Amino acid sequence: MPRASTSSDAFNAVAEPRRREILNYLAEVERPVGEIVAALGLEQPSVSKHLRVLRDVGLVRMRCQGRQKLYRTNADAIRPLHEWAGTFERYWQHQLNRVKERAEAMVRQGLPNLNSAALDKKDLNSNKPDASYPNPKKEKS
Repeated sequence: MPRASTSSDAFNAVAEPRRREILNYLAEVERPVGEIVAALGLEQPSVSKHLRVLRDVGLVRMRCQGRQKLYRTNADAIRPLHEWAGTFERYWQHQLNRVKERAEAMVRQGLPNLNSAALDKKDLNSNKPDASYPNPKKEKS
């Protein structure tokens, strides 16, 4: 199956690591292209190309101030990315809580060594959530 165009939607656009770098850099404040180039150490044509893709999918907005083009993130367009990633954030937070609970239980039992062999590998390596994992589909109800 051919890969979708990077400019077809926000998810494809942020698949490229340099675009994510640019978005992170623009998250705090509106910036001109030259500043993005200098801060990230990328070539100007490359930054312009990436900004064009991000702009085409609506993740960044541009305004002109004289001859200078200023770019900033578009929070409304980033929201679906954030919500989607939140599903996985809940999963990993749940997994980390399980590891923490297990380690605390081991300390309470007086086990002196908390190396990785002492932890249940299932807790650390499971790709499948257990029954206590919050199901995002059920949460929306």
